[in-house]
Amino acid sequence: MNTNKPLTLDGASRIHFIVGDPIAQVKSPAGVSQSFQDAGLNALCIPAHVLPADLAAWTAGVSLCKNVDGIIVTVPHKFAYFDLCATTSERGAFLKSINTLRRNADGSWHGDMFDGQAYVQALTLKGVKLAGHKALLVGAGGAGSAIAYALATGGLRELAIHDQDTVRRDTLVQRLASLGQCKVVAGSSDPTGFDIAINATPIGMKEGDPYPIDASKFKPDMFVGCVITAPTVPPMITTARALGCNTLTGTEMFAQVKDLMVEFLMRK
Repeated sequence: MNTNKPLTLDGASRIHFIVGDPIAQVKSPAGVSQSFQDAGLNALCIPAHVLPADLAAWTAGVSLCKNVDGIIVTVPHKFAYFDLCATTSERGAFLKSINTLRRNADGSWHGDMFDGQAYVQALTLKGVKLAGHKALLVGAGGAGSAIAYALATGGLRELAIHDQDTVRRDTLVQRLASLGQCKVVAGSSDPTGFDIAINATPIGMKEGDPYPIDASKFKPDMFVGCVITAPTVPPMITTARALGCNTLTGTEMFAQVKDLMVEFLMRK
């Protein structure tokens, strides 16, 4: 990335929004904008703070702008955007969760979900192999569901899912188990017996948050991951590293998400 070259912004710039509630914590607008412009596009990514109750109206308004080509979605809007898309990928349709939208030829929105694919790519870069292993995933929300889908279809022997919303957890467990790719069960916050333990909840963003996974049960040969990007290294990851665990942060994951989203948004 050429970080020394100033970004182009003029009347011909194509606009992509990243929308969430809150939005101040996201780091991606500059990196996504730079990726567009490194590829020779006069395009920018702009943050938008939109409350859930206003999301449909905001999207309808933004859709009227002829120079808006894409929308990137963050917490808590990923499930809501499934219903705001005219078309989706097969993966997005299974998850009913979307993190990136681009225009169809008629101006409507086509959505896809890259959180899971990106997480598996990031794991691979860390030297983690899924085949034959057991993984614990905490969080069955938008990002958690996508990661669960990618893990369950990626060669794992067993996937356990834990979420305080037991209805959401059990629904995801049943749907993933129906794919017949690996054993999928309800889990807990106890990582004992697992090769991989991943936090896919926002727990850990606020000072004083409890650990989403029981770190007292970590072993040095476990792989421990977290999707949180702020703080850059969450306390649970700090603890895991001190015990000798191989780890993956949300920032490292998002580097892979960003590349997949930008490729999708640039595709016609």
